[in-house]
Amino acid sequence: MTSPAPFAVALVSGGLDSMVSAAMAREAGQRLLALSFDYNQRHRVELAAARRIADALGAERHIVLPMDLSAFGGSALTADIDVPKDGVGTEDGGGIPVTYVPARNTIFLSLALGWAEAAGARDIYIGVNALDYSGYPDCRPEFIAAFEGLAELATKAGVEGDPFRIQAPLQNMTKADIVREGTRLGLDLGLSWSCYDPAPGSLHCGECDSCRLRARGFEEAGIADPTRYAVPPASGPA
Repeated sequence: MTSPAPFAVALVSGGLDSMVSAAMAREAGQRLLALSFDYNQRHRVELAAARRIADALGAERHIVLPMDLSAFGGSALTADIDVPKDGVGTEDGGGIPVTYVPARNTIFLSLALGWAEAAGARDIYIGVNALDYSGYPDCRPEFIAAFEGLAELATKAGVEGDPFRIQAPLQNMTKADIVREGTRLGLDLGLSWSCYDPAPGSLHCGECDSCRLRARGFEEAGIADPTRYAVPPASGPA
């Protein structure tokens, strides 16, 4: 009798990158457990996109885990701080964009690790990208490698010799590469949501860093952008 395919936990934010990452897990023959977070983010509309994506990818279970990172603040996505609209460059004293949420990927991966161990999954997929978001410390290859080492030390499975793998398949892709990969996978990229500061009518604002990077990715990939923007994103570097 054939053994069932293994589970993989995929972090699904609702964004383009996490959608493509999760689809790559599915293409690898793994059964999807989709994990999203309602952390009281400014762009909570992304959770509706996450639900659409989890359904479209055939996730066997989709958990939207509630937490309130706005209690900590410290980010334009979780506090009363304006989202930059003049391109990458509105940064704090350390050179990190104000849209960075303190320790977000560490928090998310820790919870994904808990579910993975409970479910018997050994692969955790995350759509981090070091090229377009190089200002975020928790998107770097060094962070992914370090967390994988932590997972081996911090879990029963790890210490018993059955380690976890943190899969970051988009790590070294440009946004255009990601758009092309999503198209190759046959995804409806219009299901995804990228905007940090949604405009009325469920429109992408077209002016935040994430909108500009998204639009530039479609343009450089030579693929029609299905996104509805309130303001056409500026051409050129974000």
